[in-house]
Amino acid sequence: MAIGIVGDDPPVVRGMDEIPRKIDLGAIGVWRHEKTEPGLAAELERLGYGTLWLGNVTDPDLTVAEQLLDATETLGVATGIVNIWSSPADRIARAYRRIAERHADRFLLGIGAGHPEATKEFVRPYEALNDYLDVLDAGGVPVARRALAALGPRVLRLAGDRTAAAHPYLVTPEHSRRARDLLGTGPLLAPEQKVVLETDPARARAIGDVTLGFYLGLTNYVGNLRRLGFDDTDFADGGSDRLFDALILHGDTARVAKGVRAHLDAGADHVALQVLHADGTDPLPAYRELAGALGLGGE
Repeated sequence: MAIGIVGDDPPVVRGMDEIPRKIDLGAIGVWRHEKTEPGLAAELERLGYGTLWLGNVTDPDLTVAEQLLDATETLGVATGIVNIWSSPADRIARAYRRIAERHADRFLLGIGAGHPEATKEFVRPYEALNDYLDVLDAGGVPVARRALAALGPRVLRLAGDRTAAAHPYLVTPEHSRRARDLLGTGPLLAPEQKVVLETDPARARAIGDVTLGFYLGLTNYVGNLRRLGFDDTDFADGGSDRLFDALILHGDTARVAKGVRAHLDAGADHVALQVLHADGTDPLPAYRELAGALGLGGE
């Protein structure tokens, strides 16, 4: 099921403005880099995935998101994320309004502060996020059509207060449980989950190690993992087996599906799957297998 208006009641109307109701991401989505081909998006839609998340969005005009929406009919598209330091909020608001003219019910604008290692402007991120959201308010981006990248308690609460959804990245089902407790029952919770569809643990590690090692160099993620009970022994030498197993689901489709459902059982509304694969290989076969194992009901 893709992003759409849910429920039977008409939307709330204030003056001339129609306030969108709560969105529906579907239970399972896909997380991909910004340069995702329209043909892949159409195939993911056919397989039954609800939402395609575009990571590391660098174009403030959101051209790729619009192209993917144009190429599909029911698939939701979400930015996961637009970085607040590199994309001016007023320009993003204009891009949102352009896309929303034709795809309002299928587009979710996700924003976030990123990491201090990635930008020299990184300072007082909580205040910067609030300021950015103020500009989106003024620019006509509805609360019900935006999401916030959130890991720690303070930003999770901000996501619940000022957006429709929290989008944590590199987290465990235990984080989903804690996030749901903080958010309460209203806001959507949509964590990202890395997957290696490989039954041999050594080969799975070989595929996933580079990705995990990269994120262990970012203080925001390490700090969040410490809150979840991991320590220096887990962060050394590219990450312990315990950490790898907790953050990157690997094995056959049944084992991976069980790990995905653990997020949903812990309170997540939606899980965005990021398939990690060996260089030069096509991730689409893995998404096909996972769609079947998760009962997505596509073709």
